[in-house]
Amino acid sequence: MTPAPPDRVEHSPDDAPGGIYPWLTASIIPRAIAWVSSVSADGVDNVAPHSFTTVAGVDPPTLCFVSVGHKDTLANVRATGEFVLNIGSAALLEAMNDSATNFPGHLSEFDQAQLEREPSRVVAPPRVGGAPVVFECRVSGEHEIGKCVMVFGEVVHLAAHAGVVADDGMPDAARVDPLARLGRSEWSRLGDVFSLDRIRYDDWTAGHRSSTLRT
Repeated sequence: MTPAPPDRVEHSPDDAPGGIYPWLTASIIPRAIAWVSSVSADGVDNVAPHSFTTVAGVDPPTLCFVSVGHKDTLANVRATGEFVLNIGSAALLEAMNDSATNFPGHLSEFDQAQLEREPSRVVAPPRVGGAPVVFECRVSGEHEIGKCVMVFGEVVHLAAHAGVVADDGMPDAARVDPLARLGRSEWSRLGDVFSLDRIRYDDWTAGHRSSTLRT
């Protein structure tokens, strides 16, 4: 093993102080939140935040989220094959946090967190009424990693509140004002937003660099 630089601390996953989980969540930041609404086999609707999430594919359009442990959301999507991935905004912070409470399965987080239900267009689970952007999904697969299960869902419909849509027809980041998770009990918002175009090779050979494109 090569010597560690003097200004770094080094750990294997097994000896990381506090365990590897808080190191992952405090370092892989900010993480988008999949606020997943689902319906149980008995018809009880559920909504819960999952901060291990991303786009998994484009053709077909596919989103994924990870259930850390076998929770109600996982049981519901396995039973019904559908879910809605809602984007939570800063205005919904308290409700989103409340919906993370480990309520018993017969109670709906929509009711407990006093969230407005909005009917979906294609799938059975309701949308979160105040969510600026929503993606209705049908489960297309899953992958289990230890006690975690990554659920994949093909997007079959999407919707956005008109107020967050920019002139180009797409959501405007500042208007969406999404929430993100950090480590510990920390959350964040977007902060500064800037644009920086990817450099094409022809432009690179002409001397263009990212440092020269930023204004």
